Amino acid sequence: MPPTLALLLNGEPYEVPEDATVLDLVTGLGRDPRTVAVERNGELLPRAAYPATRLAAGDRLEMVHFVQGG
Repeated sequence: MPPTLALLLNGEPYEVPEDATVLDLVTGLGRDPRTVAVERNGELLPRAAYPATRLAAGDRLEMVHFVQGG
């Protein structure tokens, strides 16, 4: 099993592969990156930065998914 990192996702413990990016996390959860907003350690992360932003042990992530309705 590959090494993992422990972090918090929406206040819950979560583990990701050691080399994971924010984009990996979002797509691994089955979400379309265009429909979520991610805050990392208290700062809103620009969507364009998702592919290049590597996750680190202890990161605190908040992710919200936009819902369309009528």
